[in-house]
Amino acid sequence: MKTITKKRMKAYGIDMAITMIAIGATEYFLRKKVKSEAVHALITPSVITYSLECVQLLNSGQTVGYKKMGLVLKDQNGMDLTTYQLMKRIFYRDSINGFKLLANRSEFEQDEGERLPHDVFAGTIVKEV
Repeated sequence: MKTITKKRMKAYGIDMAITMIAIGATEYFLRKKVKSEAVHALITPSVITYSLECVQLLNSGQTVGYKKMGLVLKDQNGMDLTTYQLMKRIFYRDSINGFKLLANRSEFEQDEGERLPHDVFAGTIVKEV
C-alpha cells in the first residue's frame, strides 16, 4: 500500500470519528422530537456524514482528517471542486468502490495512491500538501 493511501485511510478514520460525535449529539436532541426509528437509523447519519464532508471539501479542499494528514483534494483539471463532483465521488466510494477492490486489488491504486477508483470517476485527485 502506498504512503498516500495509508494517509487517506487515517484521514478517513479521523473524519468518521468526528462524524460519529456529530451524529451522537444530533440524535440526542432529535430523539425527543422525532419518534421514528428509521429517521435515526438511516436518514440522520447519512445527511450528517455527507453534509459535513461536502461542506469541508467545498470550503478548503480538506476535511479535518485531510488537514491532520497533510492532504488536499483537488480537481484533476485544476478547477474548483463542485458539489456534483463531490456527490459523485461520495456515492461511488460508498457503493461501488468495495466491489472494485475485491475484483482487482492490484489495480485499485493509481498514481502512487493519489487516485482511487472514486477519484477517477469524479475527476478528482488527492495530493500531499
